Amino acid sequence: MAKGPVLIDLEADEPTVDVAKAPPVPEIGQPQGQAMQGVVRLAARRPSRLARWFWGLALTAVGAVVSIAAWDFVNGLLLRAPVLGWVVTGLFAALVLVALIIALRELAAIARLSRVDGIRQAADTALAEDDLAQARAVTTKLIAFYKGRDETKWGRDKLTERMGEQFDASGLLTLAEDELLAPLDAAASREVEAAARQVATVTALVPLALADVATALAASLRMIRRVAEIYGGRAGFLGSWRLTRAVFVHLVATGAVAVGDDLLEPVLGGSVLSKLSRRFGEGLVNGALSARVGVAAMEVCRPLPFSDRHKPSTRGMIKRALAGLFSKT
Repeated sequence: MAKGPVLIDLEADEPTVDVAKAPPVPEIGQPQGQAMQGVVRLAARRPSRLARWFWGLALTAVGAVVSIAAWDFVNGLLLRAPVLGWVVTGLFAALVLVALIIALRELAAIARLSRVDGIRQAADTALAEDDLAQARAVTTKLIAFYKGRDETKWGRDKLTERMGEQFDASGLLTLAEDELLAPLDAAASREVEAAARQVATVTALVPLALADVATALAASLRMIRRVAEIYGGRAGFLGSWRLTRAVFVHLVATGAVAVGDDLLEPVLGGSVLSKLSRRFGEGLVNGALSARVGVAAMEVCRPLPFSDRHKPSTRGMIKRALAGLFSKT
């Protein structure tokens, strides 16, 4: 049998395929807000006792080494050049003084956060037992707590004027919410919405691997700190970290970090999320989870528990925060 080229006859009417017009390959899975999920797990995780011992001993050892080295350095400098040695001694003394002031501010901040927590626990007890006397004591503490803030002056005066008209604990604490805490709630809500928009925008537009996680963590820390400051619980570095962990633990305990099908329904409606690009969908979900973190921060930092009438709507907050980032048209 002779060997030769094989000819294949192509039919002229066979359709050609235009690759440019091919439909895109669908992306697998729904956006889950991985950045915010990772931030919540990181902040809520409690370090082991062995790790706490390790870091405590390590910091103590480093502090001892630095202190001894500084002492030897200053003593040697005093022997070689007394004038320069005294100058350096003054610098170290100023450094120690500043460190002590910072430590005192940290302690004062932690004490202020504890004061807010004590007022809230007393309010919970007054509501649970319907104790009017304890509710009056809580209201008096609340007025004294906000005494130095000019923006609460009108509310404090109205509350002082009308608190004698209330004859049950729930009515008195609801009056305190209306007159004193409602403006603070509005300011805290604006901070939460701004943080949610920032996280959603960065996650959707910045294609870097860790940019969304870093942005979510930084925005969450700043948002929690601002919410605490609005409600009067000014926190330093250690107080902020303690407060942040309390917020995320509260978030995990209430199950608010779960991504449900109706998470973005107020903004997108129906199943529009499945038609979005993966990156944009992740941005919106991360922004929505940031809003949930903000609501948890308001619940933790507020000196009174939310009544049903004043409890913030997470869905409404998500809608206000993210509606400008997505158009149904």
